[in-house]
Formats: sequence, structure tokens, C-alpha cells
Amino acid sequence: MKLEGKACLVTGGTRGIGAATAIALAEAGADVAINGRFDDEEARGTLRRIEALGRKGALVLADVGKPGEARRCAEEAIAHLGGIDVLVHCAGGLVPGGLFEVTPEVWHAGFDVHVHAVYHLARAAIPSMRARREGAIVLIGSVAGIRGIKTNIAYQVVKGAMPALARALAYEFADDNIRANCVAPGIVRTRFHAAMTEEQKRINLERRIPLHREGRPEDIATLIREIVANDYITGETFVIDGGLTMRIA
Repeated sequence: MKLEGKACLVTGGTRGIGAATAIALAEAGADVAINGRFDDEEARGTLRRIEALGRKGALVLADVGKPGEARRCAEEAIAHLGGIDVLVHCAGGLVPGGLFEVTPEVWHAGFDVHVHAVYHLARAAIPSMRARREGAIVLIGSVAGIRGIKTNIAYQVVKGAMPALARALAYEFADDNIRANCVAPGIVRTRFHAAMTEEQKRINLERRIPLHREGRPEDIATLIREIVANDYITGETFVIDGGLTMRIA
């Protein structure tokens, strides 16, 4: 897929990996709608960076964990950009706690923003892709969904659903020339991991990550852009973690 002039929607696109992805797509010539829940300086700063690249940008405020708002998010992006060629679902967040710590409300909220949002966003965006006879969907998973993480049962389950969702969409819509893939990052230098203690960070860098550094949002964004651009990749999950998941001790 040539990204020049394409229309992209990035949920969770106002900060972190989502913002880096939106900017990477704009650098490749795409117009980008970014979604977030808040109209704050961080969101406006990301929008300004997209527009400074000479691309059309839009800020769509919506909580995609709510079905009506997820559909509206895609519909507003289509209205702003004239359609959707690329959907990247970055919205989400940690769902902490083990089985007996996670309340039913938190459990269901985790599924709403990570899993159920994909259902509603895809149903709203795919007709536009079908009309254009081309499309790409990228879902952001996590190494936690592949290898597991202690005391975070809901998070590893919802992130474990991302590869399956990508495969299901890839298979169902291959005849429409719509591709779907999953990216599973490891430890990335974002607000998401900011709560780690200095001791946890030291152990990660010295013992857990063979490349001895955290990932940068730009590392993940570059991979996403390449997956979108390569029109012979679909139904795959790409781990990008500095070697974290290959460690056995």
C-alpha cells in the first residue's frame, strides 16, 4: 500500500505509541485522524505535528470503550478524511490485578476498550475499505498476551485476543484486499510503564531485555508503518521487544 494520500485512523493516537504511529504515517504521506478522550495540549501537539508535515489531520474525541462512541469515532474520521484506508487500534491501558483482585466492572471495562472496540471500529471502517478495494488494520497487542504476566489476568487475556482478532479479520476480508495484523510490543518508554520502580527498570535492562534498553514509541511506530505499507503481509503477529520473550530465565 502506498501511503501517500491515504486516510488513517489511529485510536489512542494522542500520546505514546499511538502518537508516534500517527506521525510516522503522516511522514509517509498519509492524512491522519487521531482519537483520544481528552482535548488537551498533548493531543493538540500531536495534531500540530501531523499538520506541520503538510498532511490533513483531525482530532476525534471519543471513548472507544463505549460501543456508540467507537462507531462515532470511525464515522467522524470518515467525515473528516473522506474515508478510512488504515485503522490502527492503539487505545487501551493496563488492567491490573489477579483473579481475586480484578472486580467484574474492571474486567468488563478492559474487554470493552481492547477487544469490543475492535468489533465496533471494524464494522464502521471496513465498508469504506471495501469501497476502495484496499485496507489495512493493525491491532496493538502485547508480549503479555503471548507469554503471560503475573497478577494481571485481565490484561494478558485481552491482549491475547489481539492476534486472534487480527487473524479472523485477515481471513474474512482477504477477498476484499483488506489485511489485518497484530503488533506485540514489550517494555516501551511510555507513560504506561512509568510506574515501574527504579529497581524494576534496572532488572529489566540488566537481566530481562537482551538489548539492554527499553523500546521507544518510534520503534513500534516504524514497524506498524512498514506492516501497513507491505501489501503481502496479513494475519500475522509481530513481536517487538528487544529480545524480552526469548529469555527463559
